Amino acid sequence: MTDPFRQLVSFLVRAEQFLDRVEPLLPPASAMPDWLAGSAFRWRKSRGFGYLQPITRLPAIKLDDLHDIDQQKARVDANTRQFVAGQPANNVLLTGARGSGKSSLVKALLNAYAGNGLRVIEVEKGDLTDLPDIVELIDGRPERFIIFCDDLSFDSGDARYKALKVVLDGSISAAPENVLIYATSNRRHLMPEYFAENLESKRLGEEIHPGEAIEEKISLSERFGLWISFYPFDQDAYLAIVAHWLTSFGCAPDEVVRAEREALNWALERGSRSGRVAWQFARDWAGRQLFPSARARRSRAKTTAAVSPAARKRPRKA
Repeated sequence: MTDPFRQLVSFLVRAEQFLDRVEPLLPPASAMPDWLAGSAFRWRKSRGFGYLQPITRLPAIKLDDLHDIDQQKARVDANTRQFVAGQPANNVLLTGARGSGKSSLVKALLNAYAGNGLRVIEVEKGDLTDLPDIVELIDGRPERFIIFCDDLSFDSGDARYKALKVVLDGSISAAPENVLIYATSNRRHLMPEYFAENLESKRLGEEIHPGEAIEEKISLSERFGLWISFYPFDQDAYLAIVAHWLTSFGCAPDEVVRAEREALNWALERGSRSGRVAWQFARDWAGRQLFPSARARRSRAKTTAAVSPAARKRPRKA
């Protein structure tokens, strides 16, 4: 073997060893997801690189499952139908009481309009700085994308809200017409506000113009074209939601009535009469009530199977 050939072989071996070490540090081969793998995706980060991960198991919640938020549901549904049809539509901010159906409404809309090309991309608050990359990835696709940010709020000095502002309405480039942002929050203005900030003339730290700082805080919420507020449920609405879920789990009407007192105690223990609490109670009650019945049926089936055919045919004594 000649020296040049030996040197070439040695170089190729070292190069292969080098690539083996570097390969785990490289980004995925393609950032493009399998668009046919599902109707919902989650933005993930791996080794500093982002990609869209298909969500294969979606909650089966429907718009008809959401009770006592008819006005809110109608407004967001209309906005989503406009968007799916290619008509002008607004970014949406859903705010208000916890467990009142804000996130469930977005999931139900996906189930309703996925067949019409609607897709949802869930982005956590910590990844908001990647929004420009996400938008660039889906720009020009035939589907209609809702970027979903759940339980959104920011602390004072949190710079991630600026990335959201740019995507909403703050960049020199226009937002793609196939992308909207739907966000949920318990805060309407998304950032903390203080009583002292209402006093324009009072000095707040080193801020010379505190009024301008307040404008900066509320400007993010104003970039959502549609603000939808959700409110706590009263007792009748809470019991109606409990009844709906108990019925969906297979409970009989008399069992639904019998469950009301326990449902109220359940809400009292948790300090909330929300739709989420109603759903949690219904799962607990239905599981406890239906499990003994199913166990009894299985026990009877085993007993019947254990009896011999001859014994089953033997006539009864007078």
